[in-house]
Amino acid sequence: MEPVNGQEYTHYVVIKTNMGNMKVKLYNDTPNHRNEFLKLVNSDHFDGTLFYRIVKDFVIQGGSSDSRNAPAGKHIGYGNSAVNIDAETQDHHFHKKGALCAPRQPENINHFKMSDVSQFYIVQGRVWTDEQLDIIEKNNNIPIKNKLKREIYLPRKEELAKLKKEDPSAFNELLREIKQKINFEYSLSDYIEFSDAQRQAYTTIGGLPDLDGEYTVFGEVVEGLGVIDKIAALKTDKNDRPFTDVVIQVEEIAQ
Repeated sequence: MEPVNGQEYTHYVVIKTNMGNMKVKLYNDTPNHRNEFLKLVNSDHFDGTLFYRIVKDFVIQGGSSDSRNAPAGKHIGYGNSAVNIDAETQDHHFHKKGALCAPRQPENINHFKMSDVSQFYIVQGRVWTDEQLDIIEKNNNIPIKNKLKREIYLPRKEELAKLKKEDPSAFNELLREIKQKINFEYSLSDYIEFSDAQRQAYTTIGGLPDLDGEYTVFGEVVEGLGVIDKIAALKTDKNDRPFTDVVIQVEEIAQ
């Protein structure tokens, strides 16, 4: 689609269910997810599938091909039509309530965190306090810093102690180099620092900050957030499948 009036065209879809509809905006800066998802939408891949996995205060997940016409009680979610593509995680797209995301296989068999866009999940999550977000940051970041200190600082500890007594100038220079290396390696690590936008969303509408950076977020619900809550409130079996089928139909909306 060509840009309109110099602005890039924005794609929207509607996810229709027997419990209400959700209008979803697809992000242009996750183009591979957007394009592959739209191909599946326009080939009716999702039509007749179910929201087959529902975890209250977490996510509603659907679209798997083996959920279509699945008998009650069947363990589903392992469709034979996986569409695996490279991850497109973006720091400014995060797991706020209503985020449209691509699931994936675990890292032990999917080292590069490739997405499977043949199905999707939508975040419900919960509301967090700033203090709780601080704890998530610390619990993630402190072990990273401690590991780097063990690897970079401890092997030079005796050398530093000797220099401190014999050559303070050389001590300060070496200590500065070690700190710079630790900070550089830390900047390349999977440390967490929530942005103002993340904190604003997580402390108001809620979401799942623990999942940020782990899965690709490629869109968001812009109308129908309440439908997520209605679906998430359904009673489920031991496999998190709701006893009431929530049937999906997805259509692209002409703008």
